[in-house]
Amino acid sequence: MERSAFLYQTVGLLSESMIKQLLRILSLFVLLTVCNACENNWNEIKKISDKIDAEVETAYNIEILYSTDASIRARLLSSELKRFNTRKPYLEFNNGLRVLFFDEQLVESSRLTAGYGRIDETTNEMIARNNVEVINIKGEKLNSEELIWNNKNKKIYTEKFVTIQTKDEIIYGDGLEANEDLTNYKIKKIRGTIQVKENLTD
Repeated sequence: MERSAFLYQTVGLLSESMIKQLLRILSLFVLLTVCNACENNWNEIKKISDKIDAEVETAYNIEILYSTDASIRARLLSSELKRFNTRKPYLEFNNGLRVLFFDEQLVESSRLTAGYGRIDETTNEMIARNNVEVINIKGEKLNSEELIWNNKNKKIYTEKFVTIQTKDEIIYGDGLEANEDLTNYKIKKIRGTIQVKENLTD
């Protein structure tokens, strides 16, 4: 009781102008705290806002053809496509996709499969994620959790962990640059190589 009475008396000694000044300082502190939180999360908020406000177009069982000089170079297939008409429009493939690559004679040279894909319509660059696999005409296989396909320079690359399996060996490491048909590739940082031995039968 004594402490309560003391506090009450102390507050009672403050003038009205002093109380108003304290309230101004407190309001300013709250405003700065809120603004700081907004600044730290502005990019994330902007992304969410863009996605909510975007006009979304959905198509099913789609096929996209990529050509050079009237010659088909690649064919993308997916069961569902969503197009987000944001400031930077993009296509999204949540149900997975397949990309078939062709040589000059229109013979399939390799194919890429992934559980998820996204294409930036401004750069025409595709990011493939989730169990990404590329197999070429020789049966050589590339696996990674993320690959980027640049349609303009006809290259695929990644900074993620990769494995490449040929008939003779399995190479694994970090980062990769390759052409679309996987006949020319370079692993940036090789972690190791395993020789594959064929089973010998009597």
